[in-house]
Amino acid sequence: MDEAQEEGVRGQLLILFLVTFIDMIGFGIVIPFLTYLVEDLAVEANITSIGLWVGLVMTAYPMAQFLSAPLWGGLSDRIGRRPILMIGLVGNTFCFALFGLAPTLFIAILARFLAGFFNGNIAVARAYIGDISRPEQMASRMGLIGASFGLGFTFGPFIGGELSAPAERWDVFQGTLLETYPYLLPCLVASALSIVSLLLARTRLPESLPKASRQDATGLDWAGTMKSSFSGLIASMRTPAIGQLVWVTMLYSFGFTIMHAVFILFTEMSPDAGGLGFTEAQNGRIFAVIGLTGIVVQGGLIRPLSKRFSSRGMLPIAVVITGVGLGAIPYASVDAAWLWLLPTCIVISTGSGIFQPTSSSLLASYAQREGRELGGVMGAMESASAFARILGPVTGGLVWTLTVNGTGWFT
Repeated sequence: MDEAQEEGVRGQLLILFLVTFIDMIGFGIVIPFLTYLVEDLAVEANITSIGLWVGLVMTAYPMAQFLSAPLWGGLSDRIGRRPILMIGLVGNTFCFALFGLAPTLFIAILARFLAGFFNGNIAVARAYIGDISRPEQMASRMGLIGASFGLGFTFGPFIGGELSAPAERWDVFQGTLLETYPYLLPCLVASALSIVSLLLARTRLPESLPKASRQDATGLDWAGTMKSSFSGLIASMRTPAIGQLVWVTMLYSFGFTIMHAVFILFTEMSPDAGGLGFTEAQNGRIFAVIGLTGIVVQGGLIRPLSKRFSSRGMLPIAVVITGVGLGAIPYASVDAAWLWLLPTCIVISTGSGIFQPTSSSLLASYAQREGRELGGVMGAMESASAFARILGPVTGGLVWTLTVNGTGWFT
């Protein structure tokens, strides 16, 4: 590959970095203020099960992704990666704004569901990397996309926390639409970033899948593609190596997303009730620490680690590291909250930062070895992870609701 081609590939990777960065902003931007938004809307509807509703709002996005990820992955094998990426960015633009304007819990859940349904960018971006990468380049390039997860998960919660309820913090916003909808401003910022990413993808991102390599699109229709894609998901799961890895990824995502729901409920709860009493901004900052650690690990450590250790060897180590960190969260106290949570969150993010690109790289290698369509296999992985992210927040919110006022040792 000559220098001009290498430069072109670097440009493509940069655009993919931005696309997945925007995706994670959309996922993470709601986390710092979600408990507060649910409380505001629940009070108007006389709802008291805050934990359960936090879980339901968080679940809507991955539920839609679970339904749509195989569809977008399969479609990308037929019509190319680029159109699917652009559809996701258009969906981001509108759905972020709709969430910020949500007047009821139903609209909030609907906005998150639509955002997830029209967004298949993560699986398709991974497939794009598989199209343009040699096997020895896969781990490091997946690591770059993983770093965009960390960056998006840094800026998403940070933006969500720092720009929430602006009328309460800055007089200039009092009496404006942003006082009526206190969580609209961070959502509008996310929408604007989606537009920028869309323009870059439209003008600077070439198609990675040649027409000769695409599946036959004769008679293509929405229902038929959905059926075909889910058939591909089942077939992928029946391939031993791929199926086992997808199961591992799903269980890992399940545990990790339980933490998302319970963590923000724990930090928002008043100290008198056993919580930490964090504000939206403080929540955003602690999740920014998680994101920054992910950037360091996935952007800087994955390449040397992948040269020193095998991907199969790194995967269980990542799981153990993450588990140790998750188990330490409940022991944080008000007096030393940051002193305890900072190293705990760094440990969690280190484990996650190793797991994500390693599992993606392994899956891409398995797909190529087994002769499976890369878009469909990545869609299967994303769909399984999304299924875990459906169960995780609801499980965490339900357990929180059932135990928060209990008196047992487990409360």
